[in-house]
Amino acid sequence: MIRFERVSKVYPDGTSAVDGLSFEVHEGELVTLVGPSGCGKTTTMMMVNRLIEPTSGRILVDGEDIASLDPVKLRRRIGYVIQQVGLFPHRTVLDNTATVPALVGWKRAKARARAAELLDLVGLDPKVFGSRYPAQLSGGQRQRVGVARALAADPPVLLMDEPFGAVDPVVRERLQNEFLSLQATVRKTVLLVTHDIEEAVRMGDRMAVYGEGRIEQFDTPAAVLGAPATPYVAQFVGADRGLKRLSVTTVEEADLEQPPLARLDEVAEVAAARLREAGARWAVVLNTSGELHGWVSTEELSLSGTPATVADLARRMEAWVPVGAPLKQAFSEMLQYDAGWVAVLDGSHFAGVLTPAKLHEALRRSVDADAQGVGRDEVEFDSVADA
Repeated sequence: MIRFERVSKVYPDGTSAVDGLSFEVHEGELVTLVGPSGCGKTTTMMMVNRLIEPTSGRILVDGEDIASLDPVKLRRRIGYVIQQVGLFPHRTVLDNTATVPALVGWKRAKARARAAELLDLVGLDPKVFGSRYPAQLSGGQRQRVGVARALAADPPVLLMDEPFGAVDPVVRERLQNEFLSLQATVRKTVLLVTHDIEEAVRMGDRMAVYGEGRIEQFDTPAAVLGAPATPYVAQFVGADRGLKRLSVTTVEEADLEQPPLARLDEVAEVAAARLREAGARWAVVLNTSGELHGWVSTEELSLSGTPATVADLARRMEAWVPVGAPLKQAFSEMLQYDAGWVAVLDGSHFAGVLTPAKLHEALRRSVDADAQGVGRDEVEFDSVADA
């Protein structure tokens, strides 16, 4: 969808902003451009909509050389979101959102209907927020309006220049989550500029790590964290890149252990005898539909004393994650609930448990798989869990 062919930008005073960039962003892909201030990432992005003209090389959008296109018409085909949002203070939220459709000739009713649809999509009820002015919104709400406005004319390409940098960390994380959910629906081709490596890792399908005016590495976040291409990249992503990689490595069913099970309606004494025979100290408790209820210890079942069922003694299990969740989420659940393992669910059904040893193994497999160019299930090594 977007292709750079040996693109350079040199200013009249001889300053080279970018030098010989060649890379491609696939249709529907979100690529993050990350690096320190002054490295050329914003210049790269602004050349796509010709707010900055390249000195040499070609940039193609959907197969067309943008140098041959009218800059104004080009910009109306490309959504643009900036850190300070840039809403018109004298126009309502609905009219702000309808700006680009109106500029490209949509009828007023159609433009406003599209604006209302997009506001609803980004979580702002148009009946509540449509008639408000930007000054009446919070920073996070203004940022959502900025995203809605950029999407209003249904552009195939979206450029985002540090779009979540002007809000507090809690709102920022929420906006990131909301945008990723939105992107899963609309599947735009996105270039997102950030100086925050955590954001680049979390948001990007692939990421470009910039040095001075050039890309040092262009790969998936997992590959960049697991196998930095240069000492510069290793230093930039940080010595804690193993921890960062937890954010981009998912829980798979192959990572799970299968613990002993007990049913809610099972007689406690019977369950205790079965668990003792298996040498188990505890069991995961499921209901009759195979859904997670909690856990119970063999000792508690054995000491029940009176006729009882597992349901009378089972404890609720709060530490759980779905299959496909990041390992970071599983690790956080372990820490939050002081748990030695987390339950993993496939939909509403219990799939297994993830232990610290298995979490470490999953991370090692992911790193080795990228290094060897194979799938995680093809990596073999001595497992800590089996030691």
